[in-house]
Amino acid sequence: MLRIHVSRLDLSRVRMATRPDALWETILSFHRLRDRRASTVFGKWRTESRTRLNGEAQLLAAVVPPRGYFPDFLTPSQEGAEPFGLDTGIEALRDTPADRVHTELELLAAGRTRQRADRPVGQRAAGAGRAAAALPAALMEGRAEPLTRLISALRSYHQAAVEPYWPHIRASVEADRAVRGRALLDGGTDELLATLPPSIRWRSPVLEADYPFDRDLYLDGRGLLLQPSFFCRGAPVVYRDPSLPPVLVYPVANPGAPVFAEPGPWLGRLVGHTRSAVLSSIGTGCTTSELARRAGVSLASASQHASVLREAGLVLTLRHGSSVLHTLTPLGGSLLRGGAPLTLHQGLA
Repeated sequence: MLRIHVSRLDLSRVRMATRPDALWETILSFHRLRDRRASTVFGKWRTESRTRLNGEAQLLAAVVPPRGYFPDFLTPSQEGAEPFGLDTGIEALRDTPADRVHTELELLAAGRTRQRADRPVGQRAAGAGRAAAALPAALMEGRAEPLTRLISALRSYHQAAVEPYWPHIRASVEADRAVRGRALLDGGTDELLATLPPSIRWRSPVLEADYPFDRDLYLDGRGLLLQPSFFCRGAPVVYRDPSLPPVLVYPVANPGAPVFAEPGPWLGRLVGHTRSAVLSSIGTGCTTSELARRAGVSLASASQHASVLREAGLVLTLRHGSSVLHTLTPLGGSLLRGGAPLTLHQGLA
C-alpha cells in the first residue's frame, strides 16, 4: 500500500494538472501495449499501433520493463499544474544530470535482477533484443549518442501509438478534470481527494492507494500534483525518488476505447436549433438537470439529446455521485466554434 502523508499546508497546495502529460501517456501506453488485459478498451489500439511501429518497442523495452520500476527521468515534471508537452518534456529529459541517469538505471538493473531471481526455472521473459539490451549500460556511461537514440525511439513511439489518439486522450482527461473540479467546488480539497478512483482512498491526513509494495511518501509542505492519465490502469503511479516534485498519476474514469476524433455520418443528426442549444449549454460541464434548465428542455429531452451527442463523439459523460456530468470533447468544442478540430500540434502543446 502507498501512504501519502498530507499536512494542512499540503492540502492547500493540492493541484490538478491542466491537461494530459505527453511523456507519462507515452511510457504508460507502452505498458498497455504489452499487457493483454483490458482488450475491450485497448485491443484495437494495440493492433493499430503495432502496425505503425518499427523497432521502437525493443529500444524502449530496455529501459521500461513490463512491470515494476522504470526510471523517473523518463517522465520529467515541473512545479505548478502545467505538464510538459512532448517537445519540452523531451528537452527536460535530455537535460537530466548524468549522475541521476546513472543512479536510476542502477535501480532499474537491481529490479531486473530480483525479477530474474523470482522467475520460475525455465521461464524466459520477453524483452529487448541484444543490441537494445545494451542501451542502459551505454546510457550509464553518460555519452550523448545513446540518449539521442532513446529520445528518437520515444518520439517515434509517441507518434505511432499516442499522437493519433491524442484528441480522445485529451477529452478523457478533461472530462475527469471536470468531475474533480465539481467535487472541489462542492466540498473543497477533502471532497476532491475523496472522489479519486476506488484504488485511492482519502483517510485524512493520509491518502492511501493500492500499490505493488508498502511505501510512505511525505509531502513536507510541497503539495501534490494530481495527474489524470488515460493509459494509467489499476494502481496509481508516483516517482521513486521522494525528493522530486510529488506527482500522483491516476487512471481517468471510464476511458473508453481510444479512437480517432473524426466526423462521420452521424453529424446529420445534429441539425436543429434545440440540439445546438443543448451542445452550447454543456459548456465547461453540467449535470443532466442543469443541462435541462440551461437549454430550457425537459429532463427526459436533455438526457436524450446528451445521449445522441455522446454517440456522435461530441460529449463525454461521467458519473459524479448520484448524478452524471456531461463535458464537451475537443470535437464538440470545435463544432461550437465553427472551426476544424484541434490539430495534434495544438493538443500536444
